[in-house]
Amino acid sequence: MNTLNRHDFPGAQYPSRIIQFGEGNFLRAFIGWQIDLLNEHTDLNAGIEIVRPIDSAFPPSLSTQDGLYTTIIRGLNEQGDAVSDARLIRSVNREINVYQDYETFLQLAHNPDIRFVFSNTTEAGISYHAGDKFEDTPAVSYPAKLTRLLFERFCRFDGAADKGWIIVPCELIDYNGEALRELVLRYAQEWALPTTFTQWLHEANTFCSTLVDRIVTGYPRDEAAAIEAQLGYKDAFLDTAEHFYLFVIQGPAWLAKELRLDRYPLNVLIVDDIKPYKARKVAILNGAHTALVPVAWLAGLNTVGEAMNDADVCRFVEQTINEEIIPVLDLPRDELLSFARAVTSRFQNPYIQHQLLSIALNGMTKFRTRILPQLLAGLEATGKLPPRLTFALAALIAFYQGERNGESYPLQDDERWLARYQQLWADLRDQQIDTQQLVHRVLSDSSHWEQDLTRVPGLVDRVAEDLQLIQSQGMRAALTRYC
Repeated sequence: MNTLNRHDFPGAQYPSRIIQFGEGNFLRAFIGWQIDLLNEHTDLNAGIEIVRPIDSAFPPSLSTQDGLYTTIIRGLNEQGDAVSDARLIRSVNREINVYQDYETFLQLAHNPDIRFVFSNTTEAGISYHAGDKFEDTPAVSYPAKLTRLLFERFCRFDGAADKGWIIVPCELIDYNGEALRELVLRYAQEWALPTTFTQWLHEANTFCSTLVDRIVTGYPRDEAAAIEAQLGYKDAFLDTAEHFYLFVIQGPAWLAKELRLDRYPLNVLIVDDIKPYKARKVAILNGAHTALVPVAWLAGLNTVGEAMNDADVCRFVEQTINEEIIPVLDLPRDELLSFARAVTSRFQNPYIQHQLLSIALNGMTKFRTRILPQLLAGLEATGKLPPRLTFALAALIAFYQGERNGESYPLQDDERWLARYQQLWADLRDQQIDTQQLVHRVLSDSSHWEQDLTRVPGLVDRVAEDLQLIQSQGMRAALTRYC
């Protein structure tokens, strides 16, 4: 069986028009996959030059397969049917290691056809590194590397206005495009680059902030041999991902035409502000995850899939989203409902085994950022506490007891929180405090909640009542009140 290469597997090849900083699974199943679809169905005609942004020999270079790799996209489609689609991706031309071939890296700026720069260098990638200098070959940080490459292009084309780039970072930080632009400008100033370069950065280049959403599960180690047997070739870069994807780009409307989105429908939105879409994702997708975990775990379930196949837990999640989260979000209701349906479908994906305990990491912080804003907004809007969100808080407190059916399980959170809960539950068992006092002590911790939640009318009483019910009757019985 042959390994993928362009000689044995000939097909379309596209002129290089895109630079991609980052060689990882996510970009290959997200950007590379979308560009490949656009190349097939439109005249985008764009090949990708991958730049490995860190000095690492693992994984091997994608150039060993001439840029070819296979995506396996699987999950539930819009009709609720399980689907699995294998696609040979031809959009990547090669991978460049900037640490081993710096001159080839700089030569990318000399290509007049390059139009886009995409990146995913992890959340820490868009950051300032004080030691980076213009003369470094290369600089350490991604923003410094990009600044050097932009200056190379500025010089090569004498500051031509039509040779700027559309720069689209995919790193998971708020307003990533703005953050990247500010760092590029900072390096330009620190390196004393000409003011004409700074002016060109502002006028000829477009930095876009983004929201990206797709679960990419990467190389299917346990299934690789079977998949390769079906495909008829070896592929060391097999990349699996869920069916759902969403790409929200904050940028000018003309971007849609540049990317040929007017000619082929992808789930890509060009918007004026990504903020409401970020709020939607955090509240509905992440919030539902956070509410689901302690309820499902204490009900005796172990994975998200098991939880969504459980009638009571599934109903609890859907009602939480539709009745308590969506009403307080600032987007059209039909958009929110459509996104919510996609979320529940994603949770039911039979190809992904999401362990509840792995999602439970830092649960208290997640509750504060993902659920508490909707809980308080619901109270303000209706004058009543959202019953399922408050129940989720009670379930989370119960979860931090660290015991299910007499067996302990690992808790992963800030050590201060873990020690505090251990002591509170010990005090409750020793009858030094009652359930109401335990809840009061948890909610009064303004260093965590950034406010004193005991001042929220009725919250302590409601959470204590739910917690007492969970403790006395078990999660299954307690849950019936809310589904």
